[in-house]
Amino acid sequence: MALTDVQIRNAKKWEKPYKLPDGKGLYLYVSTAGGKSWRLDYAYFGKRKTLTLGSYPALGLADARSRRDDAKRTLSEGLDPSLTKKREQMAAKAAAGNTFGLIADEFIAKLRRDKRAEPTIDKNTWMLKVLAKKLLPYPITQISAKDVLDVLTAVEKSGRIESALATRSVIGRVFRFAIATARAENDPTSALRGALQRHVPVSHPALTTREELGGLMRAIYGYEGWPSLVAALKIQALCFARPGETRSMEWPEVDLDKAIWTIPAAKTKMRREHQVPLSRQAIEVIKHMKDLFGDKPQVFPSMMSGKALLSENSMNSALRRMGVGEEEHTAHGFRSSASSILNESGEFGADVIEAQLAHLDTSKVRRVYNRATYWEERTRMMQWWGDMLDEERLRLSSIKIPAARRP
Repeated sequence: MALTDVQIRNAKKWEKPYKLPDGKGLYLYVSTAGGKSWRLDYAYFGKRKTLTLGSYPALGLADARSRRDDAKRTLSEGLDPSLTKKREQMAAKAAAGNTFGLIADEFIAKLRRDKRAEPTIDKNTWMLKVLAKKLLPYPITQISAKDVLDVLTAVEKSGRIESALATRSVIGRVFRFAIATARAENDPTSALRGALQRHVPVSHPALTTREELGGLMRAIYGYEGWPSLVAALKIQALCFARPGETRSMEWPEVDLDKAIWTIPAAKTKMRREHQVPLSRQAIEVIKHMKDLFGDKPQVFPSMMSGKALLSENSMNSALRRMGVGEEEHTAHGFRSSASSILNESGEFGADVIEAQLAHLDTSKVRRVYNRATYWEERTRMMQWWGDMLDEERLRLSSIKIPAARRP
């Protein structure tokens, strides 16, 4: 005869444990201490077994019957309900331990093992540990698309449109890492494509005439700031690499005898090793750094104690102190300056200039067949560029950009 709620509530403890049957193997087990739990007796391949479904009153009569029916279905599929429950409990325990923060830490460690550039690792760490901080304690399997969207929307509302998009991307990479390591089954960020405000790229301001650039070089050469910062600005102008590559230049990357700066693949945007021919002017600057900081790992060490590299905004800040407005020119703008002036000079082919800028050819076919590095042409071009900057710097008698002043 089936149990009723009144019978269950009124069941008292006794000197021995006893059972109150409900039907189909389900019964209420009452212990000598008065505790009540739902149990199910069943046979699995001829062996009698018992499955504990839950405790009363946390698990009511209707829910106990529902769990009994679920166990019976599992049994009908040839599976042992007790073993299935244990596996589910182990999976739940593992899922609770696999928080987003734990897997994010493993993802960052993998970036280091993959020899990714330090600025890339720092930026990923900042996005995961600061912008996505709210997600860190959550089990990764319990994070929904809405949870991620709430985090990204907060970043977007702060005005950091590009950071919101980049954070969505890196959160997605953590989820895909979790999927690859069998700790998640889906990536909720895939459902958020188009949900955020689209970032409209802004070109880096740059001076694009020889006269303007000559005036800027005079300001840089007259600037009385920290020696490594001044030198970094000179190399940025002379070599027009990406600012992060310049700031992180290390002595093993430089061969002064062969006049070559080899930027490791891990530091480049395209993840390909890139070699820069060094002009006489660039070598002179680097040799001066060797005299000053040859005992440091970095060619351009930071002026701040406890920091190895010049900060990301150090060169731009120096330009501002020289009186160069942010709408006029940036450290990255030297790349645009070089591209514009070199192309207008007619001295060098577009492929040579693009090769020096380390731009990836967008045509797959062209990328496969055009393996030339144009080394001789690039060497001649970089010396032409260094000579031109010297010529304009020394020739100009009047400067449109204010003279350098102490910070």
